Amino acid sequence: MSSRMNPYISFVDNAREAMTFYQDGFGGELHINTFGEYGQAGTPVENLVMHATLESPSGFTLMASDAPPGMEFSSGSAMTISLSGDDESELRGYWDGLVDGGSITLPLEPQMWGDTFGMCTDRFGVAWMVNIAAPAA
Repeated sequence: MSSRMNPYISFVDNAREAMTFYQDGFGGELHINTFGEYGQAGTPVENLVMHATLESPSGFTLMASDAPPGMEFSSGSAMTISLSGDDESELRGYWDGLVDGGSITLPLEPQMWGDTFGMCTDRFGVAWMVNIAAPAA
């Protein structure tokens, strides 16, 4: 897989509804993972969307999640740009450039789902996520 850039939209409690709406409009395959699937079962966030991806037949990719309680959310910061792929050196290079003069929200490090992931805001106030896919076993 080569690197790619995708819009990533944050919602408050209605990511599933929004992504289903987008699927109705764009078609394609919608994959949704909840916080409950990743260790938050039995909590108030268990049914909220931790991560959703819509891949359209036209090649569009749209990603989204619900902002969990405690995570700051404002409609002005609802959009994040996501870079993902398996070329670690390329993606780390992008990361290094984005954090230069910016701020790190979540360090680029291994995560519970196996990939290396980080979040930052660049010097222009644009929010970014970088996900480096774990090597295939």
